[in-house]
Amino acid sequence: MNTKIILSSLIALSGLTHLTANASLFPSTYAKTKYPIVLVHGLFGFSKIGNSIDYFYQVPADLQSNGAKVFTPQVAAVNSTEIRGEQLLSQVQDILAISGSAKINLIGHSQGGPTARYVAGVMPTRIASVSTIAGVHKGTPVADVLLGLADMSKFTEKLVLGITEGIGGLVDGVSSNGGYSQDARASLTSLSTKGSLAFNAKFPAGVPSTACGEGVDTNGQKFYSWMGTSQATNPLDPLETFLLLASAAFLGEDNDTLVGRCSSHFGKVIKDNYAWNHLDEVNQVFGLRGALSADPVDVIRQHANRLKLAGL
Repeated sequence: MNTKIILSSLIALSGLTHLTANASLFPSTYAKTKYPIVLVHGLFGFSKIGNSIDYFYQVPADLQSNGAKVFTPQVAAVNSTEIRGEQLLSQVQDILAISGSAKINLIGHSQGGPTARYVAGVMPTRIASVSTIAGVHKGTPVADVLLGLADMSKFTEKLVLGITEGIGGLVDGVSSNGGYSQDARASLTSLSTKGSLAFNAKFPAGVPSTACGEGVDTNGQKFYSWMGTSQATNPLDPLETFLLLASAAFLGEDNDTLVGRCSSHFGKVIKDNYAWNHLDEVNQVFGLRGALSADPVDVIRQHANRLKLAGL
């Protein structure tokens, strides 16, 4: 009797091992949304550097392995939200034509949030959803401070705007899909408190009517947002010192070093206090983040499943 049980167990285990070894025969559809997902980068961003470094680091491949159709367009690293929005709009039209899809889902990080909102406002019938990760919806004091410094004198203007455009040009130059002109003042103005409020007057969909509330879905579109509120998360991150300096502009307000918690609120707020800083939110730099923090790749995959379950 015991021999039969042992043999049965071995046979079952053999079958399980064979099934696991051939898991590729049963591809995951966990993130298989009805409409393609388009990932929109933020300030100083890019679609891809070389053949391996995505702005949304490791995210496109993960979504694709779970059934999603994913596109990663590139817009200007440093320019106004409207200019970036027009650049994205043109590529979204191409994506719709190439994919044959009736709509798409936009997911934008940082300035990629309002950039995505621009497209959703211009062509609402073709955008199923807009999701923003630390979207700059009500401005950031970092932009306010930098604009203030630029306006102090000709010297500080050249210094602040020159460095900003220089970084943008460098990023654009090493990216796989660059070639865009950079405009530091236009970018900082869009990201400032005053500039963001002006943008919201033109494109109010999804923006909370209260200081730190939630927005509502409109035009048949679904809106979502999330972000982190940590600053120093991994001492090995080479950009952490810069981020910590930038966070001083918030004067104690909850922030991810570049965006305030309440400014990120847009549509349904999934979570606004992950243990991430601004780069951790998209799994940069090379996945360096706090040891106990949530994996941003997992979070974005789970959101794709959320979109799938919503019929999007």
